[in-house]
Amino acid sequence: MGYELKRLRPTTPAFDRLKDESRLEGYWMLVRLADGWSSGRNKFLKRGEALYGAWHGRDLAGVCGLNIDPYVEGRSHGRVRHLFVGAPHRRAGLGRMLVETVIDRARRYFTVLNTRAPREAFIFYERLGFERVEGEEFVTHRMVFGKGN
Repeated sequence: MGYELKRLRPTTPAFDRLKDESRLEGYWMLVRLADGWSSGRNKFLKRGEALYGAWHGRDLAGVCGLNIDPYVEGRSHGRVRHLFVGAPHRRAGLGRMLVETVIDRARRYFTVLNTRAPREAFIFYERLGFERVEGEEFVTHRMVFGKGN
């Protein structure tokens, strides 16, 4: 059985299960995602933004979002947000599928795509074409799209 990527509303029991898994592993991105959604601070509704879930049958296997980068003035920079893939689905190309979906969308709306990745994900992002960034507090990797995209 393959994966189906769909726009996601993080209000389902399947999301709660994945959020609990991430928290138990010491990652808080899905907790922050749920908090931002429930408070209305971030519902991925601004121009270009989207939140995706990857489903494997009834199980939510992974999550990845695209926001206007809140750490950069203006609206020309996008940001990869809240990437998490559940343990049973790792090393199956799902993270790549999620981020490539975000990259494809970002190309249509932004000139730059940023992320702040944990050190263990640096190689993952670099293999996807992101360049490492030094000296910026909120960015570890960046992808620059050609002008006019």
